[in-house]
Amino acid sequence: MNAVQTYRYLQPSTLGAAGLDLQTSGGPAANPRFFSGFLTTPAAAAAGLLAVAEVARTRYHQPVSPASLDPVVTGSRDRLRFESFSGCCGVYARMDVLPAGFDGEIAGHGTTNVDVNPPLREALARVGGLEPLHAAVGPDDLTVSTMDGAVVEKKVPLPGRWLRGFAEVQVLTAGFEPRAEIPAAEAAAFLRRLPGGADRSVLWAVPAGRTLRLTSRPVPGAVCLAGAGRLAALRGLLRHARVLRVHGPAVRPGSPAVPSTWELATGALRLSLTLSPEPYRGFSGEGAALLALAGDEVVDDAEVVAALLSWDPTIDVAALADAAALPDDRVRAALAQLGTAGRVGYDVTDAGYFHRVMPYDAGRAERDNPRLVGARVLVERGAVVRDGEHATVRSDEEVYRVRRLPDGGYACTCRWWARHRGERGPCRHALAVSMVAAPAEVGA
Repeated sequence: MNAVQTYRYLQPSTLGAAGLDLQTSGGPAANPRFFSGFLTTPAAAAAGLLAVAEVARTRYHQPVSPASLDPVVTGSRDRLRFESFSGCCGVYARMDVLPAGFDGEIAGHGTTNVDVNPPLREALARVGGLEPLHAAVGPDDLTVSTMDGAVVEKKVPLPGRWLRGFAEVQVLTAGFEPRAEIPAAEAAAFLRRLPGGADRSVLWAVPAGRTLRLTSRPVPGAVCLAGAGRLAALRGLLRHARVLRVHGPAVRPGSPAVPSTWELATGALRLSLTLSPEPYRGFSGEGAALLALAGDEVVDDAEVVAALLSWDPTIDVAALADAAALPDDRVRAALAQLGTAGRVGYDVTDAGYFHRVMPYDAGRAERDNPRLVGARVLVERGAVVRDGEHATVRSDEEVYRVRRLPDGGYACTCRWWARHRGERGPCRHALAVSMVAAPAEVGA
């Protein structure tokens, strides 16, 4: 899927005597101005924004010339969030500017693309000292001129892979737990010891006192570190950081590679990098959201939940469930559906979802997930026969057996499952089985 969304800017972003002027491309209104104020830790904020922009222009797997993709910024009541994916979609970066990080007012709520062009990157690299930096996001007092005039209108594509990545990351990280928290000095020493460049090895970091030690095999409590060189974007913020926090899913001996989140916190802001399970794997193809998207009610539930989303820093699932008169699991599935349009993200530190304003298209989930479409076709053809925890699925001339696993997933006799062993989400046969009620469930 090569669909893109096009964004337009009134003029390039600049950093001058008056402060940081970030041009935006849209949101609730065209070229909105939803924040104006001072960034109270200018050098740290500049380093964090540079890191997010650097991830956006980097391909970590098979590096090529830098791309030109602009971060997404969201203003949400008491914070600003800057987000990006790497060119290979295997690294998700986010900088959260917290209440202590700015002195100003978020006058409106919205999500937009921010232009971080080469001159701005060069200017941000020179920021230093203690004097606060003023930021105005999306000035609305400029008028659009023609391309022959003094005002530049810049078009930037937002790849469909970013939207698919947003959907997958929020589902994956919602299952993370805190695994380690180490002081900045030990974090700096740990990061210096890591392999650099295009390293493709899969390592595991294990808490050891005030630091982390590396091992080649997973053990309980370990965090996967695939392609350690992908953490390089954290280094610019190290001198401002107080602590490094690491999050990941539970693992055991023999576990396959899994994603992980590495976050530096300064007190005024947080910079996090979420790494895909292996350097060559992009989040857009992980398939983690598929089971949540397979429910019959998910599209209708998403419409209800979308109408109830507020601009609190985090989304309260229990409160949404009460307001929508839905069980928690259906609310989470609805959030996954909204995530296919980039409407929902997940913050591992706050352990809560958050809301972006992006156009919602209910059909995007199926357009971006061919396995979901294939599963619905199998169900419509009556190809699924369930027998308790097992099922038979007839697809063309082939017959497959699907069984339920203790962890709630599915195993299948098809080539897809044999190749990926469930690490890239369910195959279409397993999805189809999940959509068809077992005989015992029909009479329940």
